[in-house]
Amino acid sequence: MLKVEDWAEIRRLHRAEGMPIKAVARRLGVGRNTVRRALAADEPPKYQRPAKGSIVDEVEPQVRELLADVPTMPATVIAERIGWTRSLTVLKDRVRELRPLYLPADPSSRTEYRPGELAQCDLWFPPTPVPLGAGQAGNPPVLVMVSGYSRVMTARMIPSRQGPDLLAGQWALLAGWGAVPRALVWDNESAVGSWRAGRPVLTEAMTGFRGALGIRVILCRPRDPEAKGLVERANEYLETSFLPGRSFSGPGDFNAQLGVWLARANQRHHRRLGARPVERWEADRAAMVALPPVAPSSGWTTSLRLPRDHYVRLDGNDYSVHPAAVGRRVVVDADLEQVVATLDGQQVARHVRCWARHQSITDPAHAEATARLRQAYRERSAAPSGEDVAYRDLADYDRMFGLDDMSDDMGEAV
Repeated sequence: MLKVEDWAEIRRLHRAEGMPIKAVARRLGVGRNTVRRALAADEPPKYQRPAKGSIVDEVEPQVRELLADVPTMPATVIAERIGWTRSLTVLKDRVRELRPLYLPADPSSRTEYRPGELAQCDLWFPPTPVPLGAGQAGNPPVLVMVSGYSRVMTARMIPSRQGPDLLAGQWALLAGWGAVPRALVWDNESAVGSWRAGRPVLTEAMTGFRGALGIRVILCRPRDPEAKGLVERANEYLETSFLPGRSFSGPGDFNAQLGVWLARANQRHHRRLGARPVERWEADRAAMVALPPVAPSSGWTTSLRLPRDHYVRLDGNDYSVHPAAVGRRVVVDADLEQVVATLDGQQVARHVRCWARHQSITDPAHAEATARLRQAYRERSAAPSGEDVAYRDLADYDRMFGLDDMSDDMGEAV
């Protein structure tokens, strides 16, 4: 076989030096036909070992017949039908090669997105415990959003996957972008909506949210992860590139570290785009819908008459309210950061949102006011009134109900 060095030298002598074939053959000591083949070959010679036959070759016609009849027939069933007694591994390998020839083609199409067209959303649950306070740790969800055109990614950890927290987190991410994509793509998250009777149905809260923004919300069909492949890959990227080697002191620290990492991640070179996401962001955001002048309804809102213990419950935790509001109706509003209670528009409580569960959060000022009011109440109850209390004769009640007449009748009877 002609060596690669000889092949290269033959072509150099003939093409660069202008030597005729006969002279090249004489100089290198090879045949003229060898020189001709080397000049005709555009690639260097490669050694190729002659293929050996396989024990499956004899039964391949039978395998083809079975696959032509039933393309999805399992290899184990094929082995039984043809009476195969040798290694099942080699038969499976051959069936794997032949099966695509008989299955209908299922090509995947490349999806292209226009600027400002949509963003894909999902919840990612980081597989690492995050301290939540009160000695508790957990895995709160991270709301992830990826723009279809620029591939700019944003994310934030939220206290829970319940509707109020999910919408509050969605609004926080959109406000950070400063614009709203014309459509948000979600899977069948219970706080967003679900497919019923073959059609997507959004929750009432999500319907009001998208109406305030003036956009669409697209619900993917069940068991169709490819419909939001962008955000699925973003979740995997977060898990493999952001999470390893990190520790967190709490949700706030998690979001702080995540924000710094996202700023760098959006500047990486995206292989599919052939550019960095930040290079396409301005065109993407310019085609989006402007933020509404009034923020859409999100977060928690409830109204109740404040009980005597002057605490209100929100997402499994109890928050104190100034005891002066006991017995009156207060409005409780909460977002991702704080819990606020108002009475007739006046603030009567403000707390930092607690991410732990089953906790009682008490404002020291509320506890002090409660102690003062309780002491004043006890003093009023114990103080003498200064007035004599009249005691009525019990005979008056007998005469009122006619019991004295009954007693006289009973005495005469005796």
